[in-house]
Amino acid sequence: MSLRIGKIEYANCVPLFGALRCLSDDRHQFVPGVPAVLNARLSRGEIDLCISSSIIYGADPQRYWLLPGLSISATGPVRSVLLFSLRPLEDLDGCKIALTTESDTSVALLRIILGKFMGFSNEFHRTDKMPHEALDSSGALLLIGDQAMRESMNLAGCHLYDLGELWFRFTGLPFVYALWIVNRLSVAGRENQVSDLAHTLLRAKVLCRDHLSSYVKGSGVEWYGTDELISYWQTISYDLGRPEIKGVTLFFRYAAELGIIEQAPVLSFLPGSATD
Repeated sequence: MSLRIGKIEYANCVPLFGALRCLSDDRHQFVPGVPAVLNARLSRGEIDLCISSSIIYGADPQRYWLLPGLSISATGPVRSVLLFSLRPLEDLDGCKIALTTESDTSVALLRIILGKFMGFSNEFHRTDKMPHEALDSSGALLLIGDQAMRESMNLAGCHLYDLGELWFRFTGLPFVYALWIVNRLSVAGRENQVSDLAHTLLRAKVLCRDHLSSYVKGSGVEWYGTDELISYWQTISYDLGRPEIKGVTLFFRYAAELGIIEQAPVLSFLPGSATD
């Protein structure tokens, strides 16, 4: 039985999945979607594993394992998790902020930056309005992924804040946006198969770094520009080493302190992996 793998349809995943397809010989079933949809499907066991929003592991760690050495993270600016605001950041205390419907981790990150680091009190609400309409009605808007990248080129006359840059400014650590998360129940009896995939993913993350230009054509984000897209991919890390583990552990601690999750979890890796 092939593994059902969630595939986020954002530019940040293009090189990794491109390399994975070359190495896996189509042995697996890829299920595309945006993070929020794939998070829900992973929780229900409709997919077996996914590069999913970090916060979902923190919210229910007993349901999942992590794959070692793998993430989507960045040290400093990430360029695809952006707060658009009609006011300077320091003037946002008490303001209403519109949120993307596609992400949970970035929403938690924004709440930590504004609530914990800056001491602000804000009202947050999800919106599926067009970006300019959401800005007009709320004054600030959080976008992620390809939409954030596109609107950074289109929305004029507003302040633009990179949440990865803000996190790094306050903590000095990478921010881990996504982890490779495995539904324990749905892969029961197939742990060795998942372990084989984990090894392939580790090879894929190394392979794709050396061939970034080959993933531009057919990426679906050619509109961003070849040089800009390659530069963007170079800001993304697929690693989960000590700095990233420190970063995600601190994120979970802050999320627990704000009541976003019940408590900060211990990271639990796939049995038999090097860091379980």
